[in-house]
Amino acid sequence: MAIRETGGPRTVRGGRGAGRPTLEEVAARAGVGRGTVSRVVNGSPRVSDRTRAAVEAAVAELGYVPNRAARALAANRTDAIALVVPEAEDRFFVEPYFSDILRGVGAALADTEMQLLLTIVGNDRERGRLAHYLAGHRVDGVLVVSLSSDDPLPDLLTELGIPAVISGRRSADEPLPWVDADNVSGARQAVAHLAARGRRRIATVTGRLDIYGAQCRLTGYRDGLAEAGLPVDEALIVPADFTEEGGRAAMETLLAQDPAPDAVFVASDVMAAGARQVLRARSVRVPEDIAMVGFDDSSIARHMDPPLTSVRQPIEEMGRVMAQTLLAEIARATLPVGAPRPPQPQLMLPTELVPRSSS
Repeated sequence: MAIRETGGPRTVRGGRGAGRPTLEEVAARAGVGRGTVSRVVNGSPRVSDRTRAAVEAAVAELGYVPNRAARALAANRTDAIALVVPEAEDRFFVEPYFSDILRGVGAALADTEMQLLLTIVGNDRERGRLAHYLAGHRVDGVLVVSLSSDDPLPDLLTELGIPAVISGRRSADEPLPWVDADNVSGARQAVAHLAARGRRRIATVTGRLDIYGAQCRLTGYRDGLAEAGLPVDEALIVPADFTEEGGRAAMETLLAQDPAPDAVFVASDVMAAGARQVLRARSVRVPEDIAMVGFDDSSIARHMDPPLTSVRQPIEEMGRVMAQTLLAEIARATLPVGAPRPPQPQLMLPTELVPRSSS
């Protein structure tokens, strides 16, 4: 990461030559003590309006810029947070979910002094390096997305005392602060939509079932069938891995059923794109022969042929809320011992079915 300073050399009064104005010089210009300038610069309320105005005028006149590194060191802060994605790089760059999360996090941090560090952890070696990095307390907090149920990272963060917020809970009993979408309701809406259009053999392609969100979507699928008065046929439940190739393989399996399904709920738009390729190759019409519903409502859904009905989860909003929640958790970690502490936030955001031509 390149850091660029703008502006040319500055001549400082007092014969010191070229360099940045100091806190002491601002204090002398304002006629106050160094500590008063520090309080104003750091936003302390323990300064009169008149004194604050004098200091701010001196800051503007001298062009004083606070030394963020020194301030962070004094406050035992790094002014940095990490966004950790425990996935292989190829999935990170293909799956729109991650770029949308990143966009939301960036929007939430845009008006803060926090630096965002993106870390992709795809294997055990990279996990070990991340653990060593975090043990050095080089970040003030961590955002984690796409966790499997046995991922040890949240426990490590708890052990190190690093504030963390996760998306993609490990279980219903996740103890850490989390922000998630209502996966159960979204899948239930997908099945209800297909059933309302007269489909009776509704299959599903699941995501990796070691991920709690995929488990929730499968639960919603089962609930949707029950509410529609349809039986659960285990042969119509095919697990995959949230990849396009996984969607292709799962659809091949479903087409081998006799009779074949007349509809399929696919637990991600990426997998739905792979499934659609198989249907096109087999001359299976969508939606006439098999109706399709995906999940995410990503750009992939809008650009498929026909456009894909999909369950919208507010991914960018999830990223924004995660970052805002983490900033609050970092502030909470600095509360004095014995101070009242609010409960850890656990936020469920709604999902919404977006009908298109595929169903």
